[in-house]
Parts: sequence; C-alpha cells; structure tokens
Amino acid sequence: MGQKVSPIGLRIGINKPWESRWYSKREYEKNLHEDIAIRRYLDKRLVGGEVAKVEIIRYPEKINVIIHTARPGIVIGRKGAEVENISKEIQQFTEKKIQIKIKEIKNPGLDAKLIAMNIARQLEGRVAFRRAMKKSIQGAIQAGARGIKVACAGRLGGAEMARAESYKEGMIPLHTFRADIDYGLAEAHTTFGSIGVKVWVYKGEIFKRDQRQDAGVLIKKKRSAQDE
Repeated sequence: MGQKVSPIGLRIGINKPWESRWYSKREYEKNLHEDIAIRRYLDKRLVGGEVAKVEIIRYPEKINVIIHTARPGIVIGRKGAEVENISKEIQQFTEKKIQIKIKEIKNPGLDAKLIAMNIARQLEGRVAFRRAMKKSIQGAIQAGARGIKVACAGRLGGAEMARAESYKEGMIPLHTFRADIDYGLAEAHTTFGSIGVKVWVYKGEIFKRDQRQDAGVLIKKKRSAQDE
C-alpha cells in the first residue's frame, strides 16, 4: 500500500491538510477547474520562484491563494509589484476577488518538491543522474531529514531503453500514518526525452492526538458508565 498510494493523500486528515479548502454543492466542477487553472498558471509563471506548494482557500466573496516559496523576493517583486500583476492575471480565471499571500519555506533542503525540482534542473543541465541524486540525498540529511528516497525513471544517461533507479538513506516508513513524510514529483525535459523524478522525505513522527480519536474515547467512556 505504501508503494502505490501518494504519501500525502494517504495522510490527509491525519497529519496533512487539504491544499484546497472549500465546500460547494452546485459549483463543485467550476471551482475544481478554477483551482487547476490557477495552479497550472502559477507553475508556468513562477518558474524561478522555487514554488513548492499552492494553497487555495475559498470564501463567499474572495479567494485566498497562499504561495509557499523558497524565494519570496522573486515572487513579491519590487514593492510588491509582481504580486499585484499575478493577482490581476489570476483574476481572469474567476469572478471572485483574489488575495495572494506569500509564505517563505525556511528550510528548502527538507522540501521534497524543491529537491525533485532541483534534481530535474540538474538533469536538464546534463549533470550525471547518479551524482545529482546522491548530492540531493546528502543535502537533505545535512538539513535534518531522518530519511530520504529518490527515484528517477526514463532514458537515464541517454540509454536506448528506459529504466528506473532509486537511492535512499535513513528510514522511510511509508506505512506508518503518524510519520511526517513529504512527497514531491518533478519532470526533467532532456534531449533524450522526459525523466520523472520522485522524492520522499521523512521528517520524523507527529504524535498530535486527533479530535475524532478523542471523541471515540469519550463515547466509549459514556457507554461503559451506562453499562455499570
């Protein structure tokens, strides 16, 4: 199960939140396509901005777009000019007001998406794939990761037949729900074709008690009291 399911999707509601937070019955399809369009636009628009994640929170009259980036200066621009331009351009996708917030990623060496993007960039620059993978693993361990796994698939090194290679260091407990595992995916477009890069980063365990578990304990206590 841990090998086939996205580690983030598997842990939503346990120790990972939804990246899109809204509820709608009638306009579900419209809102979903708007979210996809906004994320695709930001991926193309902020190529050098090291954007790891985009959160979208919808309200009745406005939409909050939270951009998680390792380079906030590039995204914000001079005196916030870039943010204003981005909000005007995003406004084309929706009728609601757009409010953009920037969140800085303080430790980019632990972010799986940024690590995957960095490896993909090196592969496009014709760096040897093994060197790029091992260098990224060393950087993540030095940054404080308890475990990391990197997998590349495609025509590695310009080989005629596509194959997959992976390296890992430390622990990667994919089946442990309380494990804080970050997952990132990126694509390198080389002269030999596309190479997929996947990264799993294990940051430790989260022991925060879930409200549903607490509610279940309370129900059990009430039932036992009634039985007595």
